[in-house]
Amino acid sequence: MNIAWLFPGQGAQTPGFLSRLPAHPEVTRTLREAGEVLDADIGALDGAASLAGTVGVQLSGLIAGVAVARALSALGVHADAVAGLSSGAFSAAVACGALSFEQALPLVRLRAEAMQRAYPRGYGLAALVGLDESQVGRLVRDIHSPAMPLYIANLNARTQIVLAGSDAALERALPVARQMGARHAQRMAVSVPSHCELMAPVADTLHRALADLPLQRPRMPYIGNVRARALRDVESIREDLASNVAHTVRWHDGMTVLYERGIRTFFEAPPGSTLTGIVRESFDDANARALADTPLETVVYLAQRAGEAS
Repeated sequence: MNIAWLFPGQGAQTPGFLSRLPAHPEVTRTLREAGEVLDADIGALDGAASLAGTVGVQLSGLIAGVAVARALSALGVHADAVAGLSSGAFSAAVACGALSFEQALPLVRLRAEAMQRAYPRGYGLAALVGLDESQVGRLVRDIHSPAMPLYIANLNARTQIVLAGSDAALERALPVARQMGARHAQRMAVSVPSHCELMAPVADTLHRALADLPLQRPRMPYIGNVRARALRDVESIREDLASNVAHTVRWHDGMTVLYERGIRTFFEAPPGSTLTGIVRESFDDANARALADTPLETVVYLAQRAGEAS
């Protein structure tokens, strides 16, 4: 094993990013298919107004991930494993063959709509850099209360951690984190408290939607968000897709699993380069590239080199 495809979640989408995807027939086909399945104007999905809400952000991320994965496959670049952070897990499930794109689109729309309904305002996420899990755990325990809920949402790297909670809890936590030595402590452009127990009703909704949906055995390992393990059976993937919204994402542990399985080349689907930066920080000898700013021809060349080195 040597190549992994990574699919980001919310936070990096910018207006018009779908129109900046690589020019390739598979990208065009994916955009057209998404419009037909959703009965929507995909050209407006990544507009500023759409991206101000959770639905547009999550759907456009899914579409971008699948489009680029299909383009890479058509060019002979194949993954040995896949991982998707948060809503990116649905792109990963499509890329490994466990879920069809036609199945994933309404599921992601359902997920995003349920999240938006549950917490239309007053909640969100914040990113911390420079504190480890034990330090952030103490911060959360000191602030969290029923009136001011605060949780660890993502463990992205050893000292890159995301908080979820109410606006009041996050605003209290940020200055405390800076006092504790955080180099970066800032609210994220996400309007819902993902990956904590506040989202348990959304997870229940997804469990019901996925319960009878026929999934396929994946062609390659899928790295779960919740348990950070390489999953190969349908039921484990079904459970991860349904429940990750209500549990802490152990992304760093998942990347460590990939590294320990021999992965050294990581390609991050658009948009953004956050996951690329995490890999580079975590593993000195890993080659990570963000496809948002890497031409497809370069990706093909790097994949060939990775194949020769394996």
